[in-house]
Amino acid sequence: MGILDFLTGEFIDVIQWVDDSRDTMVWRFEREAHEIKYGAKLTVREGQSAVFVHEGQLADVFSPGLYMLETNNMPVLTTLQHWDHGFKSPFKSEIYYVNTTRFNNLKWGTKNPIICRDPEFGPVRIRAYGTYTIKVSDPARFLTEIVGTDGEFTMDEISYQIRNIIVQDFSRVIASSGIPVLDMAANTADLGKLIVAQIAETLESYGLIMPELYIENISLPSAVEEALDKRTSMGLAGDLGKFTQYSAAEAMTSAARNPNGGGMGAGLGMGMGMGVGMSVAQNMQNQMGPWGAVAQPTAATAPPPPPVVEKVWHVADGDKTKGPYSRAAIGRMLMDGSLNRNTYVWSVGQDGWKIADEINELAQLFTVMPPPPPGR
Repeated sequence: MGILDFLTGEFIDVIQWVDDSRDTMVWRFEREAHEIKYGAKLTVREGQSAVFVHEGQLADVFSPGLYMLETNNMPVLTTLQHWDHGFKSPFKSEIYYVNTTRFNNLKWGTKNPIICRDPEFGPVRIRAYGTYTIKVSDPARFLTEIVGTDGEFTMDEISYQIRNIIVQDFSRVIASSGIPVLDMAANTADLGKLIVAQIAETLESYGLIMPELYIENISLPSAVEEALDKRTSMGLAGDLGKFTQYSAAEAMTSAARNPNGGGMGAGLGMGMGMGVGMSVAQNMQNQMGPWGAVAQPTAATAPPPPPVVEKVWHVADGDKTKGPYSRAAIGRMLMDGSLNRNTYVWSVGQDGWKIADEINELAQLFTVMPPPPPGR
């Protein structure tokens, strides 16, 4: 082998792409004037494809492997250049590497609520979010339809468009599925497959496929969730009449046992406790016959209404709480100065601690208080 052959072998082109960016989909091999030598060595690794573009026209596509760029393995480019008898001189062509691996853990979600008709709740608004996986299935089509002449195309440049496609088809699938809102959580896998099937045709026109799509959560508006929580609580309570009577008895017992509630609270607890006891005894007497037999209830007999429970409040004192106190006891505390408008109080059913002046029942006490005694 002569020195000229040796130097020719030493200066053979090596064309390759080692990607470590994790989000690059297409990368163009940069060369001055896009000039490629005859016999250049082309390396295409697993998870890659190499696409040759000659003078604006799509030419050959190379799958993973090692190639020597000659006329026998570049049939399209050879035809475009009319290389009938081979060639030895350099040629000009752009080489694009396309990443054909999966791009995982991509996010999608509904920006605005989707309105659908539920058989149980009627029209409802829902939101959803999840992840998906995308992959280039046709490098040539992806290059011509999406990338164009972009020298470095990343996943971020197309992810927004794909998210819009997912949300659009998700809305259509949800609206036509007929699955109740309460059963959607158990059918997220099937819904994901339906959405992928709907998206497949659109993605195919881009040269892409979606191997996986996951629906992580389907949520309802807060008002609907609160209604569902109330329904669940009602189901746990069972008989609401018995539950109301039990709650009233517990509240009266707590008020009667509390020494800080004042005499009025204690007397109220005792009086109402006696009232409940007399009511229970009266009901038992009405149900007993003359010989102790239980009398059958008649249609005209109606159970007495549950006793009215006075509302009581807890008072915040530094890092401790006191009470509960009745409204009368709090009035006395206003008189002796141990409680004022800005004191934090809380009662059963109240949404967090509030200052006394913000509660209607207590705010009235400030308006009816007598003025300070006249000075002497």
